[in-house]
Amino acid sequence: MERAPVRAPLIKNLEFKVGLLLVLTLTLAVAFIGYTLYARGVFERTQKLTLIADNADGVSIGMAIGFSGFPIGQVKRMALTDQGKVRIEMAIPVKDARWLRTSSVFTLEKSMVGAAKIKAFSTNLKDPLLADNAERPLYTGDAAQEIPELMAKVRDVLSNLQNLTDQQSSLSQTMVNLRTVSDRMAGRYGVVGGILGDDQNARKVIEAIDRANTLLASLNGVSLKVDTVLTKTDQRLHGQGGIMDETQKAVVQINAILTDARESLKKADAILKNTQGISSDIKGATTDIASLRAQVDDSLAKVNRMIDEINRKWPFSHKAEVKLP
Repeated sequence: MERAPVRAPLIKNLEFKVGLLLVLTLTLAVAFIGYTLYARGVFERTQKLTLIADNADGVSIGMAIGFSGFPIGQVKRMALTDQGKVRIEMAIPVKDARWLRTSSVFTLEKSMVGAAKIKAFSTNLKDPLLADNAERPLYTGDAAQEIPELMAKVRDVLSNLQNLTDQQSSLSQTMVNLRTVSDRMAGRYGVVGGILGDDQNARKVIEAIDRANTLLASLNGVSLKVDTVLTKTDQRLHGQGGIMDETQKAVVQINAILTDARESLKKADAILKNTQGISSDIKGATTDIASLRAQVDDSLAKVNRMIDEINRKWPFSHKAEVKLP
């Protein structure tokens, strides 16, 4: 029997090509897995941060921690401490750890809708950096926990509103009184009647106001008359040719008369000295004294006439009289 001829392979080096394809596939798979791990930060250097919370409800492994809306780390491990608190270990990439400071605050926010969120807040970026393996408290803010307190406050508000709207409440009585006052204000005497309570009292007040207006008008007329009298008196006293002007002239004349009298008295004094010094000429001295007395009498008569003239022009003064010695 003759052997059947062996057919030549359709693809040359098929085994080599299949092996090369398998190697490329495995390489691509390893590269994809490596890129995925790199993208997830498996090969990135991180530092450890531990948060201590009273309750970790809503926190899970892999949960991110946010800073200004950007994730900067994730939860790696959770455990309970001996005191019953929750110990949450987080991995923070070294490149993102620069946003955490010693003064940073960490909160766990639980909203009524949506998942819980861990957030970090750094108010002062000039503070020292947060060290590796640091422990910080985690403050919890649960909106659902505030619902019972909020409902209690709403119940109190509704109760207060019910008390206010009750017919026997102070507000209802006040509204009744306001309506009564408004009805009085709509009457004949308007606001005055509403304030005073009845029309009789309002009428008395209006009459008193009218009498006060009449009195004010009378006082206005009196003040005008007083102003007129004062104006005339001022003109009579201080005007040209008035009492003060005439008085000043009279004073000038009196000064002149007094000057004459002073001179006469000086002469009398000289004569008396001569009389004492010259006793032999008594008759001549007596004659001189009689002449001096006549001059003094004349001066005093002039003063009396001047004073009479002043009294005539000055009606407010009393009568004065100069008696001769």
